[in-house]
Amino acid sequence: MKTAISLFAGAGGCSLGFKEGGFDIVAAYDNNAAAINTYNKNFGENKSKLVDLSACDFKELRAGLGLKPGDLDLIIGGPPCQGFSSAGTRFWDDIRNKLLKNYAEALEEFKPKWFFMENVEGLLTTGKGEYVYEAVKKFAELGYSIVLKKVYAQEYGVPQRRKRVIIIGNRLGINFSFPKPIHSVTGPIFRNSPITLRTTIEDLEAVKIPEIDHLPKEESGINFERYSYLKPGQTMRDLPAELQHDSFKKRSLRRVKDGTPSHKRGGAPSGLKRLIYDEPALTITSAASREFVHPVQNRTLTMRECARLQTFPDHFVFTGSDGAKMTQIGNAIPPKLAQIFAQHINEVHGKAIRKGEIGKIRGGLISFNLTKATAMSPALKKTSDLLNSLLIEKSIQEELFNGNYETTKGIL
Repeated sequence: MKTAISLFAGAGGCSLGFKEGGFDIVAAYDNNAAAINTYNKNFGENKSKLVDLSACDFKELRAGLGLKPGDLDLIIGGPPCQGFSSAGTRFWDDIRNKLLKNYAEALEEFKPKWFFMENVEGLLTTGKGEYVYEAVKKFAELGYSIVLKKVYAQEYGVPQRRKRVIIIGNRLGINFSFPKPIHSVTGPIFRNSPITLRTTIEDLEAVKIPEIDHLPKEESGINFERYSYLKPGQTMRDLPAELQHDSFKKRSLRRVKDGTPSHKRGGAPSGLKRLIYDEPALTITSAASREFVHPVQNRTLTMRECARLQTFPDHFVFTGSDGAKMTQIGNAIPPKLAQIFAQHINEVHGKAIRKGEIGKIRGGLISFNLTKATAMSPALKKTSDLLNSLLIEKSIQEELFNGNYETTKGIL
């Protein structure tokens, strides 16, 4: 079985998916004690350790695992995007980019054959595209062949409209593309999918199961009035003024401009939202159990319903306060999504060995795809222009992708 370590492991959503996908997660690291407790509750004692990854010695970590450089098959997890970055040559000296710098140091020290890095959509426009540009350029300098893409999780069996950026690299010279979606999703913002709230949480309507954190709230007063008023798909802005939260008007004045640093992103606020049973949910965040109203019952979602929408199995136990649990759930990489990518990496690796395709392509940016939309925003266009400058030579691109530089058609 291939070996992996998880950096910024959180509660273990990515680890669970890669474990189910055929990897042995030999160690995990995070700086959040509650998340580490959850990880160890589900994966075994001392599997995850409390480590400040912004200040650790990766040589020590590697030696402590008894690994030589190049022994490890995979590093999973990605550094949180800090939001700002400096221009030009100062980028790697900026303290706000320290976690990315440390991530690159981990790759340089462990020299894993593959890495899988996931991050928020805002990564693409943070620092006017410089953050992701510098990351990809550094990974290429370390000898990795890289594919980058914005992924729509509902296309991979996740019952929510969750957009994330995934960067995959290998240092074996293997040409590869992303796994093909397993579902065709259509409609405005890709709402039409066979995997919906109904298929995921309907069986929990009439039960309470405290041991898995399924405790539907019995609402009364103004909250009950609010929930009763909202029809499926409606939000706080559809309520009469007397039923809106006091903070709603203040929040409604805040707008996020395209290109705003990722830690300040958020979009036009809508407060409460009643979900629609026969669609994927909105993106599950740490606020989902406060803001997402059940499709047919006058209450917000329970933690277990949120965990199911993140594709955690019911036997996966979260520890800590309610707030800590929801943070772990909202921050997690959906295990279902991670499993599909784990299986794909295994398949690509095995096929390359069988066909003698190791070393067929040198390190560098193979391809990227920043959006499913037909047009790009000005901010995203800046990122595209930067990444285009990193693509490997045009002659190789034409041979591999028939000149289609912003898709991931590949050879698989």
